[in-house]
Amino acid sequence: MTDREKNRFTARAKRYAKVGTGVGGVAARMAGAKLLGKPQDRAANALGLAAALGGLKGPIMKVAQLLATIPDALPAEYANELIKLQSQAPPMGWAFVKRRMSAELGPDWQGKFAEFEHHPAAAASLGQVHRASVRDGSALACKLQYPDMQSAVEADLSQLQLLFAIRKRFDPALDTAEIAVEIAARLREELDYIREAKHIALYSVMLKDIDSIRVPKVWPELSTGRLLSMDWLEGRKLLAHKDDTLEHRNRIATAMFTAWWLPFSRFGVIHGDPHLGNYSIFDDGKNKPAGINLLDYGCIRIFPPSFVGGVVDLYRGFLHGDDELVVHAYETWGFKRLNRDLIEALNIWARFIYGPLLDRRVRTIADGVKPSDYGRKEAFQVHRLLKEKGPVLVPREFVFMDRAAIGLGAVFLHLAAELNFYQLFNEAIANFSVERVAARQAAVLSEAGLKS
Repeated sequence: MTDREKNRFTARAKRYAKVGTGVGGVAARMAGAKLLGKPQDRAANALGLAAALGGLKGPIMKVAQLLATIPDALPAEYANELIKLQSQAPPMGWAFVKRRMSAELGPDWQGKFAEFEHHPAAAASLGQVHRASVRDGSALACKLQYPDMQSAVEADLSQLQLLFAIRKRFDPALDTAEIAVEIAARLREELDYIREAKHIALYSVMLKDIDSIRVPKVWPELSTGRLLSMDWLEGRKLLAHKDDTLEHRNRIATAMFTAWWLPFSRFGVIHGDPHLGNYSIFDDGKNKPAGINLLDYGCIRIFPPSFVGGVVDLYRGFLHGDDELVVHAYETWGFKRLNRDLIEALNIWARFIYGPLLDRRVRTIADGVKPSDYGRKEAFQVHRLLKEKGPVLVPREFVFMDRAAIGLGAVFLHLAAELNFYQLFNEAIANFSVERVAARQAAVLSEAGLKS
């Protein structure tokens, strides 16, 4: 075993110990209660798990927050606690940043910049961003990955299996096997900044004609597999606009809708992590919002064109009352062993997601439902039915599609936007065909240097 391998093994072992203590403690309490015939105190278990993970940070936090957005992937009590957790991680100190930058760009790395700010502008679960500039005055955002992230991700993915084993043993309404596979694939991709640079190129191609959405340019000579340097895009946080006029809030919401659904409906590509830190709002020079800056491209999902066809078929099935088309859509997505009861359960959640898109009028996303209750009733109904009639195996492609829909819905809730979502969606799928998506996808992936 090489020294490097020993280091990775040591890092993984430490991570197993930290994560395993938190997750294992909850598992032990649940198993003990079951053995003694006592009722499960889900609220206490959920608080314990959230406290353990909240103090840890890192990839497991990203996993936990993702699970909190998937209906019935975890019990409601767990999801409610996990969704409160913040993904902000303690930043690396300047001495460590200098060592890492030297390892990525060489000992003379500081000479490649006119300025490099010591304190990070943002810190997240896998890395942090420093503002910098080069000799010609161009402002850059330099995203630097934390140390030992590959070891941390592999260790945390192993512990994810334990979380799902707990779920399956004590409340087996949902088969999470494919969810685990999908999360693992996306997390591993997110560690590869060379791939993320290609994702940025992909979005530059797909959105090149959309003035309301800005995509940064990558600086390849200042980037590596663990360092990504790109244009710094000036903008304000979305929540800074939540008290703007309705016209301004609707303009932002429309740009958000376009940024997510145009790439999906035309090219089969979706941004799987639409949380508030991944975009900002740029103005028109007169302090009025003009559009959005897309800032992070680590979690991009490229779908088979047939999956996009399933999304459109399900929508049209609901719109026209075509039950056969609805079933066909679920089968296209990969749902197995469907029967009337399982289809009923799936339809509850699907109608919740599609609801605003099916309603031919201007409305808010929640349409009178309190934001705190948005989706709660539907998730409860899905769980009850799956517990009685399941389990159902969730296809892996469904995971980030659902996450994107929930995340985007949250943005519309924050903005209290009033839009004709039916019109926006039908404009996005105008002249849709699986064959057109396949041809467009192949072309843009090739241009971005990605495999189809």
